[in-house]
Amino acid sequence: MPILSAFAVYFVIWWITLFAILPIGMRTQAEAEEVVPGSVESAPARFRGGKVVLTTTIVSAAIYGAWYVVTAYFGVGLDSLPNILPKFD
Repeated sequence: MPILSAFAVYFVIWWITLFAILPIGMRTQAEAEEVVPGSVESAPARFRGGKVVLTTTIVSAAIYGAWYVVTAYFGVGLDSLPNILPKFD
């Protein structure tokens, strides 16, 4: 697989994983009872960007590794999926 394609697949997996990891462990200002004037109560109580980015990178690397093994070593790809749509040849 070309390196640019591999990076594109990893980037898409990383971005989707980010949105899955983002709400895990987040406490709102209302839950912490420390609402800053001028902000909404549902805003995070403290910023934890580094932890989220690190966790996202680790989880997405594991997902990408599993995807790579399945496609490169076992040969499973889009052609392996059953054809549910009609062919327009």
